[in-house]
Amino acid sequence: MRQVALGNSGISCGALGLGCMGMSEFYGPPQDEAVSQATLKRALELGVTLFDTSDMYGRGHNEELIGRFARGKRDRLVIASKFGVVRDPDGPSGSLHDRELDNSRDYMRRTLEGSLRRLGTDVVDLYYVHRMDARRPIEDTVGDLAELVQEGKIRAIGLSEVGPEILRRAASVHPIAALQSEYSLFHRDVEAEVLPTCRELGITFVPYSPLGRGFLTGAITSAASLDANDLRQNAPRFQGENMDRNLALLEQVKVIAAAKNCTLGQVALAWLFAQGDDIVPIPGTKRVKYLEENVGAVGIHLTPEEAGSISAILSPENIAGSREWKAPEAAPR
Repeated sequence: MRQVALGNSGISCGALGLGCMGMSEFYGPPQDEAVSQATLKRALELGVTLFDTSDMYGRGHNEELIGRFARGKRDRLVIASKFGVVRDPDGPSGSLHDRELDNSRDYMRRTLEGSLRRLGTDVVDLYYVHRMDARRPIEDTVGDLAELVQEGKIRAIGLSEVGPEILRRAASVHPIAALQSEYSLFHRDVEAEVLPTCRELGITFVPYSPLGRGFLTGAITSAASLDANDLRQNAPRFQGENMDRNLALLEQVKVIAAAKNCTLGQVALAWLFAQGDDIVPIPGTKRVKYLEENVGAVGIHLTPEEAGSISAILSPENIAGSREWKAPEAAPR
């Protein structure tokens, strides 16, 4: 698989990563351990080397899962984890209502030690500020992370869901290897300012939910097809007339997918690859079948005309329904 550098960190990974969150929480019940391990194993066989997790996914369950997988093969993996989102340890599974932010030095260090223990490693390759705590200047947070780089506990620093000003301020303290934010044909807010700033600063962009939280695969045909506890039940784009209008747009993209002899999901990922060589999508999946389909997108080339046609069909103006979720907190990631 084509390799992509993570900023100027000296770390490279496959052009497609794997988002591991859904194996533990948020999109239905936790994945069966054996199925998850089979999916992780197959990912590595196919050239996927970036495995994305967080201390908050399943309240540590996801990191433990990755830790078990990493045994005996740690040097072949690029493990990304995160800190900064605090959850009630006794709260309900999949809840969006038990989260606070803490970017303090003490919390950062305590959280990292827990992550290292669960992952069974002595260093995290890419450590993200999962969400910025507005009560603390980003310069202070990045300065503390830089100390962890010097101590050899993390190899590179990442940020998530921040804008251009914060990126510049952060990068003035220490090089930022990657920015992880939502980006797909279903959500394109980063195109105006965030992506250009990343390129100006030499920061690799890591899109999460690159398949529009599953919508762009064509597998979701109604809110009723989702599990009762699936958080997409709270997303306006997956409801009622909004869903119907968005599905009609997807029918137009199917024509292009058919002409390329590939699936809708592969077209969506190929469209992201067409936006630049410094983009590493991390689609989440629980099963080998969909993993293999996603990896197949790496070899699909869209012409500028094809990419432009897809952009026009699923333009932000055409998408029905707000990205914002009904729950008071931000969507999971």
